Amino acid sequence: AWTLSETHPQLTHLCIYPVCKIEVPERLTVSHEALIKTGLADRCISVPVREATDADILLVHRSVLMSTKSPHLFTLQYGDVYFHPNIYHCAKLAAGAALQLVDSVMTGKVRNGMALVRPPGHHSMRSAASGFCVFNNVAIAAQYAKQQYGVKRVLIVDWDVHHGQGVQYCFEDDPSVLYFSWHRYEHQKFWPQLKESDYNSVGKEKGAGFNINVPWNKVGMKNSDYLSVFCHILLPVAYEFSPDLVLVCAGFDSAIGDPEGEMCASPDIFAHLTHLLMNLAGGKLCAVLEGGYNLTSLPQSVCQTVQTLLGDPAPRPANLDGPCESALESLHCVRSAHRQVSANVASNCWPQSEMTFIFTASSNNSLLLSPAELPTSDVTTKRIKLAEEEEDKLKKVEEEKNAEEEVWPEPPKRVAPAVRTALVLPNDVACPDGCKRFSSSEDPVIVNKLRLHFS
Repeated sequence: AWTLSETHPQLTHLCIYPVCKIEVPERLTVSHEALIKTGLADRCISVPVREATDADILLVHRSVLMSTKSPHLFTLQYGDVYFHPNIYHCAKLAAGAALQLVDSVMTGKVRNGMALVRPPGHHSMRSAASGFCVFNNVAIAAQYAKQQYGVKRVLIVDWDVHHGQGVQYCFEDDPSVLYFSWHRYEHQKFWPQLKESDYNSVGKEKGAGFNINVPWNKVGMKNSDYLSVFCHILLPVAYEFSPDLVLVCAGFDSAIGDPEGEMCASPDIFAHLTHLLMNLAGGKLCAVLEGGYNLTSLPQSVCQTVQTLLGDPAPRPANLDGPCESALESLHCVRSAHRQVSANVASNCWPQSEMTFIFTASSNNSLLLSPAELPTSDVTTKRIKLAEEEEDKLKKVEEEKNAEEEVWPEPPKRVAPAVRTALVLPNDVACPDGCKRFSSSEDPVIVNKLRLHFS
């Protein structure tokens, strides 16, 4: 399934002021066009979009009132949020699209899906818009799923390059929601520049241990770094948590070429990340678009995600050279912080066994670590901070001298497996959508084989 939360007349809602140069309407149009061009849209069920109701929004936010008479003055109350007279309608559509997708997945109409929405949502807090975000689409979807369908455990995976502080604040004391986020942090120098975005923010009260932050303290993270964090942090905890529904804050500013993220992960990595998450919650996965500001890597990443949701095999991973030192340090710190919490919280979902999902390999380019490599005492990401700062200064000087547009190869072509499912139906039963009915006179050999098989 896929949803699109805006029609073309509404695509201007964040572009009335020239100060907003990256959260542009083209983000949706290029993604939608790529899905059509690749034939992926034809293979999906298009879910109609509705506006979120006030009751839906109040599941997370304290108010749904918004001034549209003077959007410029209203904008000044918040950081990095740009308002247009039509934004209230667009924000309600964005949240409603996420809810429609949850409805479709939870009722079994579709197995999984992705919602292409603007404005994004994961920075929005209970009482304040923030970072291009008006309503917190994924947080509303999580609360809605719990209320409407009795979902007991929700996993929210935020692979956007920015920390979704709005989602964290909403669920930091709630053990029914496990929130995982990796994000560019650089020792609190990168937006939103919060102490709560560091690895030692693990949740509060009953939610202690159910909030996982993986800070990226340098740019240029690659496929190996992303996969290592999934294998060593997210997946062990996610399987222990055993969610009933997986929601993804699908921000593609963590892909190569993005001006915000400055990371080096290729778009096809999202095929692998999606595939790994599809084994949870019986495949019930809803991805909702967040960031992604490079108009080349964004549609590529969207297509890789949707194609995996459709069940196509992921491409063969390439150029895996193991996680970098900074990524390993962050990984160690997260595990150390959560081990301390799990020792005191009996209901914590963090695996109690050190050996859970820890493997060894003889190859030097292994993505995985042995237990001996894990820290045995308190660690901190400040250990190599000074060295990194000096290295970053040199890199920036060099980049300014040799400033060129970053290029990368097209993601490898993925061939969809042939569908070879057939079923004998009575003549008075309507043929399901997407299937073709044929009679015994058209292909008697196949029909006879089916009759023998089902007799």
